[in-house]
Amino acid sequence: MTEHIIVSFLGGIVHDIMHARSAKMKLDPIDLKIVSALQRDGRMTKLKLAAAVALSPAACWERLRRLESGGVIKGYTAIVDLEPDAPRTAVIVEISLKSHQQADFRRFEEAVAREPAIVACDATGGGIDYIMRVVVPDIDSYQRLIDRLLEPAIGIERYYSYVVTKSIPIAGAYSRA
Repeated sequence: MTEHIIVSFLGGIVHDIMHARSAKMKLDPIDLKIVSALQRDGRMTKLKLAAAVALSPAACWERLRRLESGGVIKGYTAIVDLEPDAPRTAVIVEISLKSHQQADFRRFEEAVAREPAIVACDATGGGIDYIMRVVVPDIDSYQRLIDRLLEPAIGIERYYSYVVTKSIPIAGAYSRA
């Protein structure tokens, strides 16, 4: 349904996650440089990666294999735009659920996972339960999606929609609108 297909095992690794994992794997600044370089360009050659982090190719390859086998690097991402000129509308949605039992969260997350137009959904702490990013051809398609999600069994109490008017490119990230 959506014009984009994400072939992904990884998505993006956030720098803070790297520091959280470092206690387990003892990541050093060179490991973080490797991860950062691969976030910017997951297709760079091993020679280019080694040069970017100032290591020999053999030492860089050894570290890369350790990061992969240790689960820090779970895979690599390709973003494919099947219809580059097709109109699309991106909407950021804040969701609050009626109830906060484990079964309620599971039901909502299962419903979201079935919707291909929902390209990202993050559980959050604070006053909002989830923040979603939706990419659809137009606002009417977005409203039909929301109507489906408002089925009582899914458990949404309220939602707030924010239409994306401009996506700002970030190094190592991608834009969906």
